[in-house]
Amino acid sequence: MQLSEITKHLEQLAPLAYAEDFDNVGLLTSHTNAITGILVCHDALEEVIDEAIAKKCNLVVCFHPILFSGLKKITGKNYVERAIIKAIKNDIAIYSVHTALDNHQNGVNKIFCDALGLINTKVLIPKQNFIRKLVTYTQLDNAEKLRNALFDAGAGNIGNYENCSFNSQGIGTYMGNENSNPEYGDRFEFVESKEIKIEVTFEKHLQNKILKALFSNHVYEEVAYEIYQTENAHQNIGLGMIGELEKPMQPKDFLQFVKDKMECGGIRHSQFLPS
Repeated sequence: MQLSEITKHLEQLAPLAYAEDFDNVGLLTSHTNAITGILVCHDALEEVIDEAIAKKCNLVVCFHPILFSGLKKITGKNYVERAIIKAIKNDIAIYSVHTALDNHQNGVNKIFCDALGLINTKVLIPKQNFIRKLVTYTQLDNAEKLRNALFDAGAGNIGNYENCSFNSQGIGTYMGNENSNPEYGDRFEFVESKEIKIEVTFEKHLQNKILKALFSNHVYEEVAYEIYQTENAHQNIGLGMIGELEKPMQPKDFLQFVKDKMECGGIRHSQFLPS
């Protein structure tokens, strides 16, 4: 497979736009396109790159980004620089998912919740400034086709519902000049016709796809539309997840339960609340 095919799939699985602003997700190093093997790891350390070389894997998909903040020099003086140098020398691409997968409704936190058997789960800190609204206007006979194209592009998903829109009718007017080619009416003719106003929300990273669907399926030569940033938090995307145990547990019993389920050697925790 080609690197571009794999990264496209990874970005569909965990869109980069889901990541936190402080994070550095996606393709970190790339000096190849034909992929001979993929190594999946938690951190792309130098010994992981050595393993990738030994196993003829030229793509490392990791959770944490080995490149987190900017590097001013690459001299091999620390473990980050050594890993990057070795990856580039051996034509190994590194791709990180981190908070893009953390924030996904079926990502890391959902996996933890499922492992612990939690019920009534929901996102702890819903993502802000992520939902936008498209408003456009078209002829009545174009409305259904246009609306369905916007839905197919990813618009109209709200929580557990899809194909959501608001539609209202009104009167639109226009008059084309000598360079116009109106679908309805003639040049220099004042046109007054019934139109439908379509409003749909969408996740901001889908904007180019939404606009492509709009322009490709609209009947007007000049498409009138508006895009707004909404204040709504995205209830299914965000940091952390909370839920309920099927049966109550004492704090110490719960910590032991977590330790057993996660198969970990130890747990660090905050102080217990007063009983």
